[in-house]
Amino acid sequence: MGEAYIYDAVRTPRGKGKKSGSLHEITALDLATQPLKAIRERNDLDTSNVDDVVFGCVSPVGEQGADIARVAVLNADYAQTTAGVQIDRFCASGLEACNMAASKVMTGEADMAIGGGIESMSRVPMGAAGGAWPADPQVAMKTYFAPQGIGADTIATKYGFSRDDVDAYAVESQKRAAKAWDEGRFSKSIIAVKDQMGGTQLDHDEHMRPDASMQSLAALNPSFAGMGAMGFDEVIKQRYPELEAINHVHHAGNSSGIVDGAAAVLFGSKEMGEKHDLKPRARIRAMASIGSEPGIMLTGPTYVTQKALKKAGMEVGDIDIYELNEAFASVPMLMMQLLDIDHDKMNVNGGAIAMGHPLGATGAMLLGTMVDELERTGKETALVTLCVGAGMGTATIIERI
Repeated sequence: MGEAYIYDAVRTPRGKGKKSGSLHEITALDLATQPLKAIRERNDLDTSNVDDVVFGCVSPVGEQGADIARVAVLNADYAQTTAGVQIDRFCASGLEACNMAASKVMTGEADMAIGGGIESMSRVPMGAAGGAWPADPQVAMKTYFAPQGIGADTIATKYGFSRDDVDAYAVESQKRAAKAWDEGRFSKSIIAVKDQMGGTQLDHDEHMRPDASMQSLAALNPSFAGMGAMGFDEVIKQRYPELEAINHVHHAGNSSGIVDGAAAVLFGSKEMGEKHDLKPRARIRAMASIGSEPGIMLTGPTYVTQKALKKAGMEVGDIDIYELNEAFASVPMLMMQLLDIDHDKMNVNGGAIAMGHPLGATGAMLLGTMVDELERTGKETALVTLCVGAGMGTATIIERI
């Protein structure tokens, strides 16, 4: 098995995922195209050497449908020999796409490949693709289906996280994200989104609320109490009968924001990097995916982290920094509790609570963020992971070159 090296990583800013958001007028195809153009231009690539582009997309319907990865390849004026494929592993789609691209390089199927993702949530709403899991009573009952927010509140209840605990985590996420932007920590990877005339449409993450406080968050009502009262609390209590009631603590201020965004990560073999006179920035140490209990749904990161560490022959303490998508505050809090990870090593630049979660792109964005952060700090290893719908987890360990 060969090595897969990361040569570059770019992402768009995250735009608010609503009609008033700055990226709403940018089509999903255009949004997916711009990171690909940036990868080509920044690295002076002969794109005939890029064998494949793998993009995550969680709602591949409408303008995001019909294999948007391949169409974006063509729209970005890559060589027609560059293939493209769209994949969906719910919230981990972007990281899974990167893992697939890296795997192609490691096995020799590709000499150079791009992983990434796209989600225009203001134009193609979350859930637009439908699916049997929540809609078919047979499978919904069998798997104790409940919306993710119910799972997040169940984690808080089961593991003892109070409303103040999750709000405090959210405030810290906002502070870290604001500091990261103020210090230019994302400047190496951020590409401004351009409109049709070439003007800058957005050059910063616009979902952030750096003025968030415990007082302002305390004024927000729980988002999932109503769903729980509709019967989902009872469904979860059947799966976890030790819980007398579900404590609903999550709301818009301590959950991930709905945003638009896209990202791309360039992988290649050592030989292909030398051919293009590219300097490797990091290499893949290990990759893993795992299934977890689907009712509570969001506990997968802990288990997939353990699986990836085992594959790499590493321990929890061997990782310098961790990045776990902040789908809800209780998700990283649980992983820190179960694996005894200090908050100083987790999501050091803030996360999706502050900056938002463009479903199909987030994993690739986080991977690029960790490459930048390892270089900025001189640290050696990072682990990126995400919780996943239907009870799964995906993780990637990288090592700075």
